[in-house]
Amino acid sequence: MLTQQGVALQKYNNKLVRCVEELCQKQEELCRQIQQEEDEKQRLQNEVRQLAEKLACISENLTCKTASLSKFYQTIAETEATYLKMLESSQTLLSVLKREAGNLTKATASDHKSSGDRDS
Repeated sequence: MLTQQGVALQKYNNKLVRCVEELCQKQEELCRQIQQEEDEKQRLQNEVRQLAEKLACISENLTCKTASLSKFYQTIAETEATYLKMLESSQTLLSVLKREAGNLTKATASDHKSSGDRDS
């Protein structure tokens, strides 16, 4: 009877040792998976940080470029408005000049007629 109990105890002991070994293997596998995922997490966090820095840099560049573009639009609009005023002034000046030239021509023609009348 003692030998049967000893055999049964040995079987339980063997099963218990196998179960503990299996648990240890599962624990090691789980530790390996956790380490892999932690490594991947760290890699992704670094990538996210780098992308966030790049995004911030691009956003800052876009802000500066948008402000510059706005200044270009403003300068072009002001230049075009000033140029149109110059054209209007040029047209006005040309009209005045033509009128004055016409008046001078008439005055000169009258003077020639007047002096021609005197010469005769």
